[in-house]
Amino acid sequence: MPRRWPLVCIADRDLLQARAQQLGLAVKLSDYRAGTEIPLTGGALCVLHQPLAAPCVPGQLELRNARAVLGWIDRGVDGCLSGEFDAVVTAPVQKSLINRSGISFSGHTEYIAQRTRAPLPVMLLTAANLRVALATTHLPLRAVSDALSIAGLVRTLTVLSDDLRRYWALPHPRIAVCGLNPHAGEDGLLGDEEQRIIAPAIAQSRGAGLHVEGPFPADTLFVPRILAPYDAVLAMYHDQGLPVLKHAGFGHAVNVTLGLPIIRTSVDHGTALDLAGTGKADAGSLVAALELAMQMASIRAPV
Repeated sequence: MPRRWPLVCIADRDLLQARAQQLGLAVKLSDYRAGTEIPLTGGALCVLHQPLAAPCVPGQLELRNARAVLGWIDRGVDGCLSGEFDAVVTAPVQKSLINRSGISFSGHTEYIAQRTRAPLPVMLLTAANLRVALATTHLPLRAVSDALSIAGLVRTLTVLSDDLRRYWALPHPRIAVCGLNPHAGEDGLLGDEEQRIIAPAIAQSRGAGLHVEGPFPADTLFVPRILAPYDAVLAMYHDQGLPVLKHAGFGHAVNVTLGLPIIRTSVDHGTALDLAGTGKADAGSLVAALELAMQMASIRAPV
């Protein structure tokens, strides 16, 4: 099937060739060189070859390859920063392996933000018309409350609103904000973060011209009738908003990092080591991530 955009795969070319032969896939690989034509035909893949440090066995973690995997990410990000690439789409990585190699790594979002010197990355997952951003990302639940602040939420809401305009062409994005506690604290009975932090951040954001409402109890906000007027939801922590989104669109959802000077999308799932090398993995989320990256690059408005 022909593609509508040029695609460059940063990987070990020999590994791709060997895996294609193993699975009986008729894929024609070509070498990437900046400035040369990239094939758009189905069954052709342009590869920017960066070799692994050690042989790769499907489904088995290899510590010696951790830095090479980060090198693939670095090359894609640096290519976007230089204008060589329009966007970077990342595949899942095994966080535990990278940390075992001696490199502190909590996830793509934080790593790419540091490399691009972005002051505040915001994780957003999207499936169809449902968009859920996170005020905090990969934190233990007991640390979430301490990580919330009025200033931090205002900055997060600003990034979310700005990038919804920039990449989705929404002139006045409408954002619903979750409370932290059950029933959004129930007037302080079940927690006071809504009163001390979240509501003041919403008020300050509205004063700055953002279209923000809440805090809403998370257990009722995602009812379709209540959610309908909003373009995005800001959840307070990872497992508050993402289970709903993944239930609605798992396997076809996309992870987007907002607040960066580049476009970065990714899949909505992990490495699935049990499926590696079997040919049974569902590529739906990766295809969706590629499609969204192309859409964002086409819509992108100047800062």
